[in-house]
Amino acid sequence: MESRTLSLLEFPKVLERLAALAVSEPAAAACRAIAPLGDPDVLAREQRKLAEAMELRRDAAFAFTPFPDVEPLFPVLESERRGLDLDALVALSHVLSQVAALRLALGAGEAGRSLLRDEVAAAPWPKKTQAALARCISPDGRLRDESSPELFSVRQEIRTIHQTIMTRVKEFVGEKELGPLLQDDYVTISSDRYVLPLKSNFKSRLPGIIHDYSQTGETVYVEPFFLVEVNNRLQELKNEEREAEARVMAFLTGLARDERREVAAAYRLLVACDVLWAKAALAGRIGGTLPEVAPEHAVHLIAARHPLLVLAAGDDAPARVMPQDLILAEDQRALIVTGANAGGKTVCLKTLGLLAVMALSALPVPAGEGSRLPFFSKTFVFLGDEQSIEDHLSTFTAQIRHLSRVWPEIDAATLVLLDEFGAGTDPSQGAALAQAVVDGLLDRGAYLAAATHFPALKAYGLSRPGVRAACMLFDPATKKPVYRLAYDQVGASIALDVAREHGLPEEILERAGRYLLLDGGDAGQVFERLNDLALRREREIEALAAERLEEKKRVAKLKENLKKAQENLVEEIRDLSRDIVRRHEAGRLERKEAQRALAAAKKRLIEETDAITGTKPDTGTPAQGVTLAALNPGRSVRIVSWDKNAVVREIDLKRRAAKVDIGGVSLWVPEADMAPLDAPAKSGGGVTVAPARREAPASGLGLTLDLRGMRADAAEAELAAFLDTALLRGHGELEIIHGRGTGALRREVHRMLKEHPQVASFALAPEDRGGDGMTMVTLK
Repeated sequence: MESRTLSLLEFPKVLERLAALAVSEPAAAACRAIAPLGDPDVLAREQRKLAEAMELRRDAAFAFTPFPDVEPLFPVLESERRGLDLDALVALSHVLSQVAALRLALGAGEAGRSLLRDEVAAAPWPKKTQAALARCISPDGRLRDESSPELFSVRQEIRTIHQTIMTRVKEFVGEKELGPLLQDDYVTISSDRYVLPLKSNFKSRLPGIIHDYSQTGETVYVEPFFLVEVNNRLQELKNEEREAEARVMAFLTGLARDERREVAAAYRLLVACDVLWAKAALAGRIGGTLPEVAPEHAVHLIAARHPLLVLAAGDDAPARVMPQDLILAEDQRALIVTGANAGGKTVCLKTLGLLAVMALSALPVPAGEGSRLPFFSKTFVFLGDEQSIEDHLSTFTAQIRHLSRVWPEIDAATLVLLDEFGAGTDPSQGAALAQAVVDGLLDRGAYLAAATHFPALKAYGLSRPGVRAACMLFDPATKKPVYRLAYDQVGASIALDVAREHGLPEEILERAGRYLLLDGGDAGQVFERLNDLALRREREIEALAAERLEEKKRVAKLKENLKKAQENLVEEIRDLSRDIVRRHEAGRLERKEAQRALAAAKKRLIEETDAITGTKPDTGTPAQGVTLAALNPGRSVRIVSWDKNAVVREIDLKRRAAKVDIGGVSLWVPEADMAPLDAPAKSGGGVTVAPARREAPASGLGLTLDLRGMRADAAEAELAAFLDTALLRGHGELEIIHGRGTGALRREVHRMLKEHPQVASFALAPEDRGGDGMTMVTLK
């Protein structure tokens, strides 16, 4: 894309604001180099990674800290003759430690579920180099003593000599009573040797070698003769230390050289992630979203704002920056924007162009969810005064020359922005030329947006197929713009009102008004009427949208309260049922009394649930005329009390009931509780047991639980819930299908049944009813 286009749309300013959000200077430089992408698949991939980064940043999954630029180290690693110094190794260690922390933070998660996590996990990793640097480089940027045995040994001896020197100096000063002669009560170092800071007028009192004087001349640094040999030995050890450190650094350089590709990949991954986090931070600053970008999409930007205006407004952006819906239908390619001077027409064009460029660069844009854009491979912009004295170009000729240059490149994947095109020449000829240019662009299938004051182009926008007209509205009372875009109409320029607002003398404005009447070209009253109607409509739409939002919030709150009330009710009934069972087990409640209490609790649950949800009691008549005679096994029906689909398995005409399968649970349902269902039943993936809101009387119709294919822990949980539900509903006999198999699941079921206090007995089913693949249970 042309640098001229990006500059006119102020895209570099957006990149500067993005770069300021990066943590490191390398990432800031990478932000400034961002450009629109040329491949829709690459763009979709980058947008997906950004969406994941935005979520990770919201969750504070990882926080970047500043890291140095190690790019200049890679040419050093390519050469066998060059090595990395300690500063370079410290910088490399800092970078790799942060990459290791990033890998740890993003490494968790199922493969294939997160593109960003997968890329981080799959990136080449210099395992040996990072481990060696972490072991050898201390947090203060020095080589650790443990880096090598030689370095450890020599530093240990240096420390021993230091202690020896301090001890001998203390003894010497005490013996010779030199304390008053010293400028400071400590040993210092001068010329890399231990010396005593002696007052200058007493320098002859201490035999030794003078190394230096202080700036004031009041202190002389003297090395006593008894320290000379010790200092000499110390110098030898310091030299050995430097040699040991050089060997360690050479070893670390060799590791980094062997893994230089992995080191470079890790560093670039860190920079790329820093850029992603900066983009995510920008999304937070501008309220950004990721629009869908595809060649087949039309322009559909909801509540779009100019990003630089949003950033300049800061926290006041929602109140100070008016959002605009920039929308074209599927069969429309052009938008003609009209309206008052300084009313926001150019800002609309710039917003469309800049948001398109940002979206193509995989940046978040300040627009609402659900926004879409075509994939523009090229964008050309004609904005502002393009005259040039050096090139002998007027405003008009500069526009024409630029259009002539880019015309061969324009195709169906091109966006063209025209701001007052043709305004620098005779109005009638300029309007005709502008219409012809728009015709030519539409013939090539290009998208375009144009701002104009030409009456002919306004009429063109209302009459030409594939073109949509829009105008910037103004307040009829104050004649000031409201920066609101109204579609499918054109607006007046109100040049005289704008001139009055900006201080032009009234006598000039009066003369202009008279000339306008003489020309017969004043259609201001018609345009004002249209503007007034459009403004009212926009405000009504805005009020309706606000009401809809409030209603949506109210309904959501009601649903939340309803859910809490239902949960509280179920929990209360569950506690009551458990209390009844405990009292029965303790012998304080007879079996029949316990069953009556459970039945009463069930009835209360049904009635209060109906009261909460507003469900009317069952009339007992077949729903929508479903009869057992018309049913047959395998047919799908709707169970009214459960509000679920089920498949009929058996039919009992005498009991007026059918055995149905609801998601893997088999139970008998009365005829009145079934409704017809034309759609096929959903296949059940698991077993779900829940208390029904209405039940047939407990007249011996049992419940069946199918545990086949389950693990022991899952089966135990399902069986416990199933028994609780059966007790609550007053059932006395149950069927548990566990299958034959190896018998492990059957043994686990029998163990749980033995331990359950409410199970009176259980036995394997007769052979004709399942044999050892099913267990019959009788409750107390």
